[in-house]
Amino acid sequence: MRLSHMPNRRKAFTLIELLVVIAIIAILIGLLLPAVQKVREAAARAKCQNNLKQIGLALHNYEGANQCFPPASTFPRTPVGFQPYGIHAYLLPYCEQDNLQRLLNLNEPYNSATNAPQAKTRISFYLCPSEIKDVERPDGAITHYPLNYGAVMGTWFVFDATTGQSGNAAFQVKYQSRPGETIARGHSVTSLTDGTSNTLGFTEFKAWTPYLRDGGAPAAANAAIPATPADVVAFGGTFKSDSGHTEWVDGYVHQTGITTLFPPGTKVIYATGGVNYDIDFTSMRENRVAGALTYVSSTSRSYHVNGVNSLLMDGSVRFIANTVPLATWRALGTINGGEVLGEY
Repeated sequence: MRLSHMPNRRKAFTLIELLVVIAIIAILIGLLLPAVQKVREAAARAKCQNNLKQIGLALHNYEGANQCFPPASTFPRTPVGFQPYGIHAYLLPYCEQDNLQRLLNLNEPYNSATNAPQAKTRISFYLCPSEIKDVERPDGAITHYPLNYGAVMGTWFVFDATTGQSGNAAFQVKYQSRPGETIARGHSVTSLTDGTSNTLGFTEFKAWTPYLRDGGAPAAANAAIPATPADVVAFGGTFKSDSGHTEWVDGYVHQTGITTLFPPGTKVIYATGGVNYDIDFTSMRENRVAGALTYVSSTSRSYHVNGVNSLLMDGSVRFIANTVPLATWRALGTINGGEVLGEY
């Protein structure tokens, strides 16, 4: 008896079934992606806050050893134009980077032949994990590495090269008080009369920020504070498209400092070559020209959603929204305004 054998048919998806599966996968990805992004942002924000806590611990270790906080930078009175190290270098021995500081000669400019090799060192806790351009910046004979946390140095006025007067914030630009002094004394805890929990120490900025420098400026240290970003841009200056906050070794405020002129995330738009840039402004680099006044708009910015991480002088870290009232933000930036801040 012959058995008829039917040919085996291979089972497969039909085109419609395949399209349905693809559509389901696309929907699931669409549902999951925002959740994944939120988790990644939360992790980055937490790591960023931990970086600031390390800086806060270093500040208090420094204060414990020296009975004062470090200055923002220290200049010899001569020569004019000396390019100084600043607070980020001063803190190195107090945050397990003593070997790196031993390689530096703080009495020489940061770009000297002795110091240049260290400038390209990447210091992980000076960088926010959300920074989109975490790379070296070659600059002629020296290569720099950027950073994301700036020392608060004033509201608008930062330094008077004639008198040595500095801003009204936790960290000051200082002249050497005696020959050979490498690091001048900064504020003591008792001089922060608003209280350490009401005074900003460090806050975020974006690396590679465009800026104007060495342009116009008010003629007096007590001149009116600019009311709008447009008022700042009107002072003009030499435009640098992408080098602000790229030199952790540098004591100049446009590299390592913050001012509280405008709330976090404020757009300061400068248009050139058909492009709108969100910029910072420095009227004149500190002690660059004899007798010059330094006014600065260095805005706190971050890649986090709706705000910035900020370190208070008591060592605590807060996430401060971009919507913080201007008066509150400026009050946080001063050491002796006598304000009662409450929640912010």
